[in-house]
Amino acid sequence: MERSNDWIEQAEYDLRHARNDMESGFHNWASFSAQSRSGGTEKAVKSVFQKLGAEAWGHSVADLLQELPEPYKVDEELMNAALELDKAYIPTRYPNAHPSGAPATRYTKEEARRLIEHAEKIFKFCSDLLSQI
Repeated sequence: MERSNDWIEQAEYDLRHARNDMESGFHNWASFSAQSRSGGTEKAVKSVFQKLGAEAWGHSVADLLQELPEPYKVDEELMNAALELDKAYIPTRYPNAHPSGAPATRYTKEEARRLIEHAEKIFKFCSDLLSQI
């Protein structure tokens, strides 16, 4: 059963969650939510794979985008955004990913905003692809 609409819809809700976290001061969680399986970008890319009838595994947004078939390849700017988002996957949650301090103290509102903007660009790319496939 093809469920790309469910995946993209959940991705949109997750991005709203990331924005709410940012505005509430949970910058590390906003950064994580922008990227991850509990967040919008990964699900948006996986919605495209669903629409294509293909399986998509893993949590790296950059890797998932690279695995898209030839007619759907992404440009360098979008790939750079995905690479930056992927860097938020583990350090946003685990203290031992930093020399000191909890992750909650290591992320700024500006950083969260930038990562959410990256996520929104990738979401739009995926949403546009879904309407073309």
